[in-house]
Amino acid sequence: MRVISRRSGALFLLAMSTMLESGGLSAQAPSEIDPNILVNGERLPDPSQMTAGPEIKGLISARNGDRIRVMGADGSSTVVAISETTRIRAGAGLFGGKRGNLTADALLNGLPVTVKTLQWSGGLVASQVSFRNSDLRTAQMIRNGTSQRFDEQAAATEALRGRMGDIDKYDIRSTTNVYFNTGKWALSPNAKADLCAAASSAEAMENALILVVGYTDSVGSDELNQALSERRAGSVINYLQQACHWKPYRMLTPTGMAESDPLASNDTPEGRAQNRRVSVNVLVSKAVAGP
Repeated sequence: MRVISRRSGALFLLAMSTMLESGGLSAQAPSEIDPNILVNGERLPDPSQMTAGPEIKGLISARNGDRIRVMGADGSSTVVAISETTRIRAGAGLFGGKRGNLTADALLNGLPVTVKTLQWSGGLVASQVSFRNSDLRTAQMIRNGTSQRFDEQAAATEALRGRMGDIDKYDIRSTTNVYFNTGKWALSPNAKADLCAAASSAEAMENALILVVGYTDSVGSDELNQALSERRAGSVINYLQQACHWKPYRMLTPTGMAESDPLASNDTPEGRAQNRRVSVNVLVSKAVAGP
């Protein structure tokens, strides 16, 4: 992952206290930094001697030491180094700081960021990484929640597979797939129309239930894809209930299954596009529907 399940204030505070212990780097002003900075074993030149690089926007999909990988909305992937000169900024007030300067520990998987870069011989180094307070809070809750729920999620996934595969209990009358852009969970106009058509068709079936399952392609980390598949399932649930007027009591608990059960190969852009989906399954109990 609901776009994301809302958790208690206690969970939020706990999430804030359990940031990644990844050797966070100080976001001090360049004038306060030792000039002999090493990034991945290579000495970093003075920022004034480097040329400006591209501005990069996207989700952090991986973190390895002093480097982050940012996945763009178009599926592009860019590795950027983080140094002691990098300013890491959020809106003021989240941690009581006057201007919201943070450490590199805040750069979590799944966090949407805007990165200003400089070019050097080792590639790109971030001069500034910025993001919204609300996005940081969400990334913290996802990290804390997924780490706590990993075993639970695995068990739930197996239970879902068993339930969906138990032909003695349910007939799967229809399945409607709606598709998403890379890293997104917003519904397209076509997806909205397809969802209401599926709900209208299910409404004509006595005692029909709907089961919503979200999926991703293979791009990104397991943690990111789990959260993304849950967000997609949540957006579909919300639309079915609010716009298509499907009754909540006729909805089975939605779930995200990340990159499990791909419809097509993840080796091609076309295959990945088919796998970025939510499946809306209309189920009818055989005990009710009869043979």
